[in-house]
Amino acid sequence: MKSDIDIALEAELEPIRTVAEKLDITEDELDLYGKYKAKLTDDLWERIKNRPDGKLILVTAINPTPAGEGKTTTTVGLGQAMDKIGKKSIIALREPSLGPCFGLKGGAAGGGYAQVVPMDDLNLHFTGDFHAITSANNLLAAMLDNHIQQGNALNIDTKQIVWKRCVDMNDRVLRNITVGLGRKVDGVTREDHFIITVASEIMAILCLAENMKDLKERLSRIIVAYTYDGKPVTAGELKAVGAMAALLKDAIRPNLIQTLEHTPALVHGGPFANIAHGCNSVRATRTALKLADYTITEAGFGADLGAEKFLDIKCRMAGLKPDAVVLVATVRALKYNGGVAKSDLAVENLEALKKGIVNLEKHIENIAKFDVPCIVTLNQFITDTDAELSFVKEFCENRGCEFALSQVWEKGGEGGIELAQKVVETIEKKESNFHYLYESSLSIQEKIETIAKEIYGAGEVIFEPAALQQLKRIEELGFGSFPVCMAKNQYSLSDDKSVLGRPEGFPIHIREIYVSAGAGFVVAITGTIMTMPGLPKVPAAEGIDVGENGQIMGLF
Repeated sequence: MKSDIDIALEAELEPIRTVAEKLDITEDELDLYGKYKAKLTDDLWERIKNRPDGKLILVTAINPTPAGEGKTTTTVGLGQAMDKIGKKSIIALREPSLGPCFGLKGGAAGGGYAQVVPMDDLNLHFTGDFHAITSANNLLAAMLDNHIQQGNALNIDTKQIVWKRCVDMNDRVLRNITVGLGRKVDGVTREDHFIITVASEIMAILCLAENMKDLKERLSRIIVAYTYDGKPVTAGELKAVGAMAALLKDAIRPNLIQTLEHTPALVHGGPFANIAHGCNSVRATRTALKLADYTITEAGFGADLGAEKFLDIKCRMAGLKPDAVVLVATVRALKYNGGVAKSDLAVENLEALKKGIVNLEKHIENIAKFDVPCIVTLNQFITDTDAELSFVKEFCENRGCEFALSQVWEKGGEGGIELAQKVVETIEKKESNFHYLYESSLSIQEKIETIAKEIYGAGEVIFEPAALQQLKRIEELGFGSFPVCMAKNQYSLSDDKSVLGRPEGFPIHIREIYVSAGAGFVVAITGTIMTMPGLPKVPAAEGIDVGENGQIMGLF
């Protein structure tokens, strides 16, 4: 079969005006970025904001493996399949980061015949949202250092600066750096750090803000440092908010593109789910709910990360209520969890499948904790045997979980009709009684322990002394009611990425806790997770090129 990029480049795209017409969006409510991309105007929201919401479907997955799961592919394919069965649908996705595109993971536009397009634009500069976020982040860093250089009227302790610079690239050597070297006019010499743009608090703020007013209020609350007296210093006190908002004025508006089958897709924002909250923007999701009968969205990595954060953070802040959750798995990934090497996954192995399916079982149980109907879908591969497929189907149905096969990678929307019908049927017969995993009234420590024990299966939570000190200060500053955003490796339910399947009773190690006051949550960093990834030994960038005709090659 052709590569994803070849399929995407051969596709006949509709003008974005035509795609918008399917949602009754007028040309005046679009700001065009060429023929096939557009931003939605605020006028559109004002016109539709009082409409009733459609149904909200969250697509999540088991823990990712090198065998692949196809969560975004399933999301796109399900949207296309909804159109096939006559349902007015829209897809709401995150924008890809350049880091994974040039690193290990590759593009994030779906795959096969279930992609959003233009795929090459989306995976590279798109509409410039990530560049705007990077610029706003680094403007704040520059104004912070300039304030210190120009007399430090706010009495900032340079040993307690917590705001970090960012870049949307995997660059491990920037994790820990020294700035201000050289002459006196070159600034105060101090230790500094870089994070990847998708981990920036400004990314989270953009994705959670309701409008420009809310965006500016959130930006003003960002804590950048502490004084010698231990008092927080904010972006508002540095008088950086107006300029940051100016950089973000276009980035805050959702982007409209299409799938290979011309299903509308809102693609906006892109925080990672392992080191951030892992969901597309609230504005895009709310807009989608007003424009279509069914909104299909996704949350990053496994359900232990993206889904938990979608349900406990995004839904809590935005007042959203999901009607169903689609949980994606593959026979190959389940066998990998059962101990089969990647090279042997094409061979039928029911014993390994039985051993590895416990990972899926845990995620099914976790979704049930939120009281939302769950549909398991197997992203089917040609090497899957009837015996393996039957085993997974029976396993799910024995646990009260709906089940459907998906072949959207190979067949596009046609391959997702069974899944689409099952989703619609489930929503119609099962009511969502969605509730959060924990109440806001719990302490930060109790929230962390609840997530670690209930969702991950940990036996105990070990807080490093520094983390306990940070936790104490966070609660003293009045942020104890905030939800918790756990930063944890994505490959395992534990904080050790090598432990597959369903580990139980293990310790979770909390090494750092900090507050994202503007975003409105507390981040707890577990194990050895990094907020600035590195490139692998053979990065995907080595295989990317531009042909003589100007077309991108090698973007998976």
